[in-house]
Amino acid sequence: MSASGLNPLDRHAVRDSFARAAATYDDAAVLQREVADRLQARLDYINLRPLRVLDLGCGTGYLTRLLSRRYSSAQIVALDLALPMVQAARLHTTARLPFGFGRRLSRCRYANADAEALPLPDASFDLVVSNLTLQWCDPDRVFRECRRVLRPGGLFLFTTFGPDTLKELRTAWRAADSRVHVHDFIDMHDLGDALVRARFADPVVDMEPLTLTYPTVAGLLRDLKAIGAHNAAASRRQTLTGKGQFARFEQAYEAFRRSDGRLPASHEVIFGHAWIPEHGTGRVEPANGQFAVPLTALRRRPG
Repeated sequence: MSASGLNPLDRHAVRDSFARAAATYDDAAVLQREVADRLQARLDYINLRPLRVLDLGCGTGYLTRLLSRRYSSAQIVALDLALPMVQAARLHTTARLPFGFGRRLSRCRYANADAEALPLPDASFDLVVSNLTLQWCDPDRVFRECRRVLRPGGLFLFTTFGPDTLKELRTAWRAADSRVHVHDFIDMHDLGDALVRARFADPVVDMEPLTLTYPTVAGLLRDLKAIGAHNAAASRRQTLTGKGQFARFEQAYEAFRRSDGRLPASHEVIFGHAWIPEHGTGRVEPANGQFAVPLTALRRRPG
């Protein structure tokens, strides 16, 4: 078990899967872009003018571009575990910035590195933003690293997937065999606890359900492959699924077909943020162990 209490992931498999998906990612990453839009919109409610921003798990650079537009005077560092993703982010950022944005482009930097062991100096960023990356990591390790590289008064803002993500897929595979086909996702309350363990202040965690729909199971599986979302559980079996098992899986998934003829793929999207205490403020505990608050409350504490 990992420090988060979940079955561990094969980090090499995660890296290799996303490396292979770099060329196809943008065509299928509809949900990832939607969540990135919602994530960066939450910055509207937060009074922060960062000089250095880290996009942790940048993928092909969609959020990097949003952050570059929002913080035109800040240096943006885009970092990803998969080198082809970093290369795609660099290429896409260069190609899509409007004419005259050369100064903004010059403030973007790119790094191929592991979020669990950042090759970055202590207290070197004012803002760390991470979109749908934590589910591929040990959150405790990532949180410790984010706290280390953030300056006092800095902000960590992230999204990840919760346990109800791909629940239809998980259920259908269980009807086919007893193997692990969908890896575990950490609960939002456990993420709040992990933020406290990492000595963040004022942790806030909430959830939004989002559902994609497909005409066929094959379409869903094709999109998951295109974005690199393979089963990366270390306990997964390496052998291929037999035709009989796959037929049972498809039949079980059909039980979820909706009245409009579409097959759902549920996603429990978790949003979280927390602060680095100013010098001398010490550790801040959440009140009554509660972490969820309304979006309208996402404002930095006064003073």
